[in-house]
Amino acid sequence: MIRLASNSSTRAMLLREAGIEFVQESYDFNEDEIIAKTPKEFVYLATLGKYETNLRAFGCEDLALLVADTVVTAQGKILRKAKDEVEARDILLSQSGSLTSIITCMIYQSKAKKIIDISQTTYSFREFDRQDLEDYLKSGEWVGKAGACMVEGFCKNYIEEVRGFESTAMGLNIEVLKAFYEKLNPL
Repeated sequence: MIRLASNSSTRAMLLREAGIEFVQESYDFNEDEIIAKTPKEFVYLATLGKYETNLRAFGCEDLALLVADTVVTAQGKILRKAKDEVEARDILLSQSGSLTSIITCMIYQSKAKKIIDISQTTYSFREFDRQDLEDYLKSGEWVGKAGACMVEGFCKNYIEEVRGFESTAMGLNIEVLKAFYEKLNPL
């Protein structure tokens, strides 16, 4: 069993669908003060901060600890969680008709093993329909999403090409985690 140190319902869904048992509880880490030059550096530092905070709080003796963070990048910019609808619109317009990469870092720590993975999925998006974009913004589904991006939702209809795993874009590279988890916990 794993302790998922994340409030993400999407990460929880990915674990459930993979058949990995978990409990979900976490302590927050303030990533607003992270200074990074690249999206990969940012996502690694954010994940490391979450890992250190939750390792101090829970340890990994009883349950393996799993933390993750995701960042979106388009046009050379790190696109974080939008604070309001205006910022979400600007962030999404920077992804419209362009390449958008979603980078997820995860750290898994058990008594015996520590795994760190940074994975990237890149999407080529068609131009977003303006009314569809406004409807998505009004729905509020973008709230709490890195880059306001939902490849399993709003953005799905605009995907022209994908390089990488959809699970990475959803916040947890379940393919990598499941392969390691099954080796560490054989039936």
